[in-house]
Amino acid sequence: MDVTPTHPRIVELDRLGDEIAELAAHIDAASARLLELIREFDARAGWNNGHRSCAHWLAWRVGLDLGAARERVRVARALGTLPRLTHALARGELSYAKARALTRVATPETEERLLAFAKAGTAQHVERLVRGWRRMDGKAEAEESVRHHRSRALHVYRDEDGAVVVRGRLTPEVGALVMQALAAARETLHQRARLNDPAGEPPTMEQQQADALALLAETALHYGIDPGAPGERYQVVVHVDAAVLADPDQPGQSVLEDGEHVPAETSRRLACDASRVVMRHGEDGRIVEIGARTRTIPPALRRALQHRDHGCRFPGCGIPFGQGHHIRHWVQGGPTTLSNLALLCRRHHRAVHEEGYQVERQADGELQFKRPDGLILPEVPPSPEITGDVGQLLKAQYDSNGVCTHTRVASSGWFGERFDVAYAIDVLHPRATEPGS
Repeated sequence: MDVTPTHPRIVELDRLGDEIAELAAHIDAASARLLELIREFDARAGWNNGHRSCAHWLAWRVGLDLGAARERVRVARALGTLPRLTHALARGELSYAKARALTRVATPETEERLLAFAKAGTAQHVERLVRGWRRMDGKAEAEESVRHHRSRALHVYRDEDGAVVVRGRLTPEVGALVMQALAAARETLHQRARLNDPAGEPPTMEQQQADALALLAETALHYGIDPGAPGERYQVVVHVDAAVLADPDQPGQSVLEDGEHVPAETSRRLACDASRVVMRHGEDGRIVEIGARTRTIPPALRRALQHRDHGCRFPGCGIPFGQGHHIRHWVQGGPTTLSNLALLCRRHHRAVHEEGYQVERQADGELQFKRPDGLILPEVPPSPEITGDVGQLLKAQYDSNGVCTHTRVASSGWFGERFDVAYAIDVLHPRATEPGS
C-alpha cells in the first residue's frame, strides 16, 4: 500500500495545535492553583483592608472585570467542597470553562458522575447539561414552594385558662418578614425598658416575643393595615459638643438621641455630610439659642461633587453613590468647597474616619489614599513583571510537581454523536432517578 508523506505544512500545523492544547492544559492547572489561593485569601478575609469583598479586591489588584472577579470567587468557594473536580482541574484534565459550569450544580454526592460526563463531553455539552440540571432543580424547588404555600396555617385559640395560644406555619419568605418585624418590635421595647427601668430584670426571649407580637398588633390597629412606601427614610440624631467634634480626644458628649454613646470619630463622619443644628447652652446646661438647620454640603455643591467624582473615590470601589467627605474637616477650618470634598461610599467613609485610613489631595489635584500602616493605596496597582517564556515556565512548574499534562489530557471522548440532554438528566440527576419521579 502506497503511503503519501504528510505535507510539511500539515506537520507544522499539528505541532502548533499540540502546543496550544498543552499550554491550555497548563493554564487550566494554573487556574486550579489560582482558585485555591483566592479561596484561602477570601476565607482569611485578606481583602478586608478597605475593600468591600474579595471580588472588589480582585478587580482592583488583578484588573479583572467585577463580574468576572465575582465568578472567580464563586467558583473558588464551590471547589472547596468538590475535591474530585478540583483534582481534575489541577491536573489539566478538566478545563476551567467546564469546572465553572459544573460548580453551579455539583454537590459532593453528584460530582463524580458529573466529572465523568464532563470528561466525555465538550464544554458546550456541559453547559447544556447544567441548564437542564438547573431546570430539574427549579422544578423540584417549585414543587417544594407549592407544598410550603399549601401547608401555610395559623391557629389562634383560647386555652382552658383563658390565655390565647398562637401556633402556625408560614412560607419561608413570609416567616422571614414576621421574624424581622418581631426583631424590630423587640428592639423598640428593649429601648423603652432601658429608659424606664435601667436596673430591671429583662424578660426571657419567649416573653419578649410575646410582647413584640402585641406591639405589632397595636401598631397595625392604630396606624391601619398599610405597608407604607418602601423608600421611607429615618433620621439618626447625634448630639456632639463642638470641642469633641474638633478634637476627638477632648472631653464632652457624643451621644445618640436616646443617650447611647458613640465614638467621637463616628460623629465627625456623620457631620461630614448631614443636616446641622447649632445649639448654645448656658452654664446651667439649658439651651439658650438654637440656630437654623443647614446642610453641611449644600444641594448645588453636592450635585457638582457627584458630577465630578461619579462615585466612591476609594481605590477599587467606584460605587455610584456615596457621602461627601471633608478632606480637612469643616470644624477644623476646612472649607466646604469642591476641592476639599471627596465622594466616599458609606463603607469607605467609615474606613477613613474610624479605621485609620487617610486621604489627601495632592498638589496636582489627585487624591492619595493610605492604609493605616502608611502604605499608599494606588488607584491601579502595578502588574507583576513576567520574564521568560510563559509556556516553559508553567510546564517546568507542573512537571516539578508531578502534574503530567499533554496534548490530549483535556480532550473530550465525544465522537460526534447526537447529545440527548433529557436522557443525560434522567441518567445523572438524583431526583430524576428517584422512584415515582
